[in-house]
Amino acid sequence: MKRVLIAACTIFVLLAGLAHEVSAARIKDVATFKGVRSNQLVGYGLVVGLNGTGDQRGSDFTIQSMVNMLDKMGVRVDQAQLRPKNVAAVMVTANMPVSSAPGSRMDVTVSSIGDSKSLFGGLLLVTPLRGLDGNIYAVAQGPLTIGGFLAEGAAAQAQKNVTTVGIIPGGATVERGIPFNFNEMESITLNMSIQDFSTTMQTVEAINRSLGGQFATARDIATIEVDIPPRFQGNLVPLMASIENIEIRPDSRARVVVDEKTGTVVLGQNVRLGQVAVAHGNLQIVIAETAQVSQPAPFAAGETVVVPETEIGIVEQNKRLLLMEGATLRELVDGLNAIGATPRDLISILRTLRSAGALMADLEVI
Repeated sequence: MKRVLIAACTIFVLLAGLAHEVSAARIKDVATFKGVRSNQLVGYGLVVGLNGTGDQRGSDFTIQSMVNMLDKMGVRVDQAQLRPKNVAAVMVTANMPVSSAPGSRMDVTVSSIGDSKSLFGGLLLVTPLRGLDGNIYAVAQGPLTIGGFLAEGAAAQAQKNVTTVGIIPGGATVERGIPFNFNEMESITLNMSIQDFSTTMQTVEAINRSLGGQFATARDIATIEVDIPPRFQGNLVPLMASIENIEIRPDSRARVVVDEKTGTVVLGQNVRLGQVAVAHGNLQIVIAETAQVSQPAPFAAGETVVVPETEIGIVEQNKRLLLMEGATLRELVDGLNAIGATPRDLISILRTLRSAGALMADLEVI
């Protein structure tokens, strides 16, 4: 048996590039508009027409659902005689855009909640979809698209992708619109995805410059309130289109993110190093176990035995101190490369630099 104790090099990623300038971003890419969002709908239904891959006999709720459905159709059945292997109980979910009008269609996702093996070839029966307020906003029905398959025999099976979740493109029809009059809003609220005062104020100033007045104000670190200019009253679409395409340069705290599981290290654009001397050496220990057979001479009284043999090899690198000072990300990367640091080494070095107070950035380990 062989054991190798050595840090493995995997992936080293430098996010934010080596450019000195921060890339511009549109407001629509770093913020969302209050009220302009999707609403989650959910419903319970039955998928029929499965080729023996439906819920097993132990799924009582599937049988009860079949009895209730057939009873509403005027068909009385003996619950004990039902075999649900061609039927599966499912949850149906959908995201309903705020602007959806009655009669429009949207996609739905169908997920098995019982012990069905596959929904391949199934058909979703009429399923009402409700919002958080309990009202029915849409009705879903149609054949499922799985994108995979499951084939099995007595001793083996083959499967591609997950076969217990499927979608129905355009499978739901909106029956009730969401009461939201977009053009009657008296102000617009932007929720910034970047929690940074500098970025928020930069966005406020950019909006005010674009609108030609003090219409935007920052409520807190990530919320901006925009009053509707008189020329856009009752006609907000052109205003939203102009605001969302304004370009800003997002700022954020310097940060180093380390994923120890994969060896990924991400250095932000503003990471800096104070002047510090660094020496780093790897310690490699290799343990090899082999079995040797000891056999007695012919006609001797001894017996054959197995004798373990262990070999241990130790290699320790002896590197000199290197003076490092990173005024820019490029200088920091050059300094780390100069000492031959691998991604795994970088994790240890960055932690040590942080403890020494030489790393001018937040260090986050995920």
